[in-house]
Amino acid sequence: MSIAESIPDLMSFVLSLCDICLAVAFVGCLFSLVEAALVLGFRGKDFRGKEARGSGAEPPVTILKPLHGAEPDLPARLAAFCRQDYDGSVQVICGTQDNASAAAADVRGMKRDFPDKTIELTVDPRSHGVNRKVSNLINMLPRARYDTLVISDADIVVGPGYLRTLAALVTAPRVGAATCLYYGIGGEGLWARLSALAINSHFLPQAITAIGLGLAKSCFGATIALRRPVLDRIGGFPAFADVLADDYAIGLAVRSAGYDIAMAPFLVGHKCFENSLRQLVRHQLRVARTIKSIDPIGYAGSIVTHPWPLALLGMLSGSSAAVLLAVAVLASRVTLCRCVERRFELPRQNYWLIPLQDIIAFAVYVTSFFGATIHWRGADYRVAGDGTLIGDKTRGVT
Repeated sequence: MSIAESIPDLMSFVLSLCDICLAVAFVGCLFSLVEAALVLGFRGKDFRGKEARGSGAEPPVTILKPLHGAEPDLPARLAAFCRQDYDGSVQVICGTQDNASAAAADVRGMKRDFPDKTIELTVDPRSHGVNRKVSNLINMLPRARYDTLVISDADIVVGPGYLRTLAALVTAPRVGAATCLYYGIGGEGLWARLSALAINSHFLPQAITAIGLGLAKSCFGATIALRRPVLDRIGGFPAFADVLADDYAIGLAVRSAGYDIAMAPFLVGHKCFENSLRQLVRHQLRVARTIKSIDPIGYAGSIVTHPWPLALLGMLSGSSAAVLLAVAVLASRVTLCRCVERRFELPRQNYWLIPLQDIIAFAVYVTSFFGATIHWRGADYRVAGDGTLIGDKTRGVT
């Protein structure tokens, strides 16, 4: 067959592909509106951690803060844990594997600023598995004084009622762990704002939708609260030392042990620091491949959450209906962002960044199916089929 003869077949294939993209974009447009409705209906009245006082005495709590490297404004975020509206005893343990890290210096400064608070710094370079965060937690746990444990990432921003609500949830009957969702807070620069927008316009509404449809019953890494007997029953932190999605694995283990997981009625903030496109893509690719390792079929089906790039591809057909659909898709995406802002009282997003962020997110989505390498905490890893991490020895990780 000559090239001239093959052109009609090629054009027919392209048009068919455009039609498929438009069909999926249409479904995605409707799905965005469903997400918006579920966001508006998300349970809970106070999303800033100002939950009313619980009944009875408040249990003593140990907060575990695994740290890594230098993070802007870390002292301010740590200070929020020292200013909790909480009557019980609070111990804050900050852990790092490098004594010379900027994070360690910040914790030492915090101890001077809050001499009346129990703030401890654990510096231990020992590695107990490929997951460095879990290794850090293993090193920190022996210093914990109390049985109610709260694991909180270093980039998390909390309100004054954070501990009160979590402690009330995790000490309820049949509850093995408590967790909460988070929203993005953009730092300085375009890439940090795009990272926050990705959380608020993709992750957060998708997570709420999964919860609303009964598809998500696990923990989210921003915060996990649990009691030490529950942690011991599921194998302790060492059971998750080689797992990429340690938060999901902990939640799954808690549920498998017969406990419920409570969802806090508030959100915490996640500060974004990406200062380049490379950092942004690396972070989003790690998140994408983490989700894909947990639920590959569901992740493949999440293509409907990318209606804008699909509508753009569909416009290659030259159809006027495709242009109208693209406009409707953008309107649905802005509507979803507006609903997130309204429900959780968040500052207005940069709506003009939505088309750009959606294109980046779709590129990451497609790329995530090719390869299994991620970059996390300054090192490269490969993700095995069962979700475990494998150190990439060619990049100096063992």
